[in-house]
Amino acid sequence: MEPAASQTARIAALTNENLSADDALQKLMAGNQRFIYERSKSPNQTLSRLDEVVREQKPFATILGCSDSRVPIEVIFDQGLGDLFVIRVAGNIVTPTELASIEYGASVLKTRILFVLGHKNCGAVSATLKGGNLLGQMNTLIDSIQPAVDRSLQQPGDRLENAIRENVFWQMERLKESSIVCDLLQQQQIKIIGGYFDLETGKVSIFNVITNHRSTIQVNHIHAF
Repeated sequence: MEPAASQTARIAALTNENLSADDALQKLMAGNQRFIYERSKSPNQTLSRLDEVVREQKPFATILGCSDSRVPIEVIFDQGLGDLFVIRVAGNIVTPTELASIEYGASVLKTRILFVLGHKNCGAVSATLKGGNLLGQMNTLIDSIQPAVDRSLQQPGDRLENAIRENVFWQMERLKESSIVCDLLQQQQIKIIGGYFDLETGKVSIFNVITNHRSTIQVNHIHAF
């Protein structure tokens, strides 16, 4: 097994388009570790980097995250301009609109992982759990999260935490409704990752990995590689 330090150095030397799915995931998690320990490098965040990517972007990961202002994706993974293709929506839900962007990231930009990221104290999931009607178009968020909440109600433990985790699982399954995503999974071109961001510690935990269009691997809180 490759030592962690040499593996990190090897991945750092690779360009985004040359990363495997496992490399891409490790690069994300290494960035999160830097963030946790306040050693962020803030890479690729200069005008010279912007000049490098102005004509073409080659991100290595597509990330579906929540709109919550406390979960800035590039910051918590310590990445920069052109590194991540990010879709943010309250409750990290998958509707046809989000799915279109995710398909673009995976099939056109060739990102190697699709990462669905939930987070502690998610307001959209909490509102769904409490029930009732919201104003305007906000009820459409509830409609997309309600099935996950329903599946979580009989689980032991904290109701909100269970619902947040189940919502990540549910939205990951929605990704497999895309024929483009399923084809890429079958060809082993991508992996779908499910994770959770802890607002108190800054840590991203991984608890679910989909490696093909038929199987799911549940992982008990992988914090880093």
